[in-house]
Parts: sequence; structure tokens; C-alpha cells
Amino acid sequence: MLVVNKVVITSVLPAPTLVLTVQLLVAVIVVLAGDALGWIKVDKLELDKVKKFALVVGGFLGTLFANIKVLQYANVETFITFRSSTPLVLSVCDYIWLGRALPNARSWGCLVLLLVGSVGYVLVDADFRLSAYTWLALWYMFFTFDTVYAKHVVDTVQMTNWGRVFYGNFLALIPLAVMVPVMAEHNILLAVAWTPPKAIILALSCLMGVGMSHASYLLREAVSATFFTIIGILCKVLTVIINVFIWDKHASLEGIGCLMVCVVAGTFYQQAPRRQSVPSVISIGDGSAGHPLKHTSAAEPSKPASGGGGRTSSSGMAADVTGGQLLAERQSLLPKTTSSQLASRPSASSSTNR
Repeated sequence: MLVVNKVVITSVLPAPTLVLTVQLLVAVIVVLAGDALGWIKVDKLELDKVKKFALVVGGFLGTLFANIKVLQYANVETFITFRSSTPLVLSVCDYIWLGRALPNARSWGCLVLLLVGSVGYVLVDADFRLSAYTWLALWYMFFTFDTVYAKHVVDTVQMTNWGRVFYGNFLALIPLAVMVPVMAEHNILLAVAWTPPKAIILALSCLMGVGMSHASYLLREAVSATFFTIIGILCKVLTVIINVFIWDKHASLEGIGCLMVCVVAGTFYQQAPRRQSVPSVISIGDGSAGHPLKHTSAAEPSKPASGGGGRTSSSGMAADVTGGQLLAERQSLLPKTTSSQLASRPSASSSTNR
């Protein structure tokens, strides 16, 4: 997909915003057509889901736009190497927001190696352009946010996967359709001399965009945000090989070496497991879902109580009494009951002896 987009904006239609708009429009049409024919199931637009997907669309749109701008000004290896350093940040984001453990020593080493390879590539890159790296910095921020928040939404909002594709592409299409005339890219479209090969390449990029969108949401659901990114990095090995044979704008031998260091480090990264949830303090409260042990803890102390004692404790207990207060109350009742029983036994024995 990366190589196809590069071909489109350099050889077919040098208008990144317009290319992205066309790809999103085709994705929406394909998804709605499939739903109308009964081939796939697509969620209808609902206000609650639209609100939750709004930030996903913001991150998605910013990432795609910055992606295309990077490809317009920099070589593919530059983009891939910067992407290879994102797991270092995402692993921390996974820990803070998505319930994953921190990486082990081996994985930390791989992440640091990714960063070292990225810095090495920047130092030896003969095609350094300030505009390209400015767009790369913007892409980096958008990509990190999009990866983390999209994973959160996929895990928490119940939707079909094609529904996610529809929401993401449709909601992103609206602002992009406005941006095309603002950036005057429609004039570029009118100036293009269309040929069958150019039309086929653009159509291919649109269809690949639909498939990539569907596959990416499936993958987000299956793995962590960091591992999702690692898989994407490994897929770039083929991109590097293709790029070397297509453009004379590819990186130097030293730059390719630094890039391969990044890819190897990503290969040996191990996904961090989910953190084990720590049981909350047992208490008696309103029985809310946030305290799964409340019901069991509240019920168990009442079982061994005697009839009178149990009724006395239950009737005098407020709804917000804690487990510690209940234990103290039962301990205060226990000596009284035992003393009365012990006092009554000698009396019964005396009367029998008499």
C-alpha cells in the first residue's frame, strides 16, 4: 500500500488530499454496496457511536494526511525508519492506558535498538529535508494517538468490523471533501492527462485501501497497540525491497543497514502480557459492578450466625457499613452469647444431680 500510494502521488495525481478523499469515498461506496447486497453487515450511524469514533477519525485523518505528505517530500526508507521507533513510545502507552505490562529486558533492548537504528539512519541520510522531517514529527504524534485510542475504542465499543471501516472512512471523508477546494487540488485533477494505466493505478490504490482498513481493524482487535505496530514494521521489509528496484531516490547502503537494524529489532520484540488485575478491597457497599467481590463478602459473614444474633446484626446494619465494622460487631456479640450458654450449663447440671 505504501509503494502504491507513492506511485499515485508521484506519477498519477500529485494531489495528496484529493487522492486520500477519493480513496475514502470509494471505501464508503464499497462498504455500503456490500451491506445493501447482504454480503456484509454494517452498523448504521448512531450518535453515541459517532461521538466515540470522533477522536478515532481525528487521529486516523491526521495520520493519513501526514503519511501522504511525508511520501511527497521524503523517501520511503525515511518514513519506515521513523515508524520503526514508535513501539518505544507505544509500549509505555500500553502500560499506562491499555492494561499491558511493561516489556521484559529482551523487549526493552529491541525497542532501544529500534531507536538507535532510526537515529543512525537520520545521520547518514543524504536526502535530509527539513520539510520532510517536520511532517514526520507531525505524523509521529498523530500515529501514536491514533494507535492507542483506536485500540481503546475497538475494545470498548461493540461494532461489526465493517461497521468500523464505514465509520472511520465516512466521518473522515466529510472534512477532507471540504479541504480539497480550499487547497485548490481540484485544479490539479482537471490538469491531469488521464490514461488507462493511470486510472488502473488509482483504482488499485482505492481497493487496497478498503482491504487495508478492514484488516487493520481486525488486527487491532486481536493484539496490543505495540504489537500491532511491530507487525506493520515487519511488513515494510517487502516495501524496502520493492523500493530499491523502483526509485533512484532510495537510501544509501549505510542507511539501508540502519533500516535493517530496526527491522531485526522489531522481529525479536515480545508482546507484553496483560497485567493481572489486583482484587479490590473487600467491602460492603451498594453492590456496584466496580466491586466484584462485594456480594460474596457481604453474604459469607451472615451464614454462621445464629438466628437471634444474625437478626440483631442485620437489623442494625446500615447500607454503607464496612467489612471491618461488621467483624467488630460480631466479635462484640460472640462473648455475650458464649457467657450465657456457659452460665446456663452448671445450673442444669445441678438440678439433675439433685
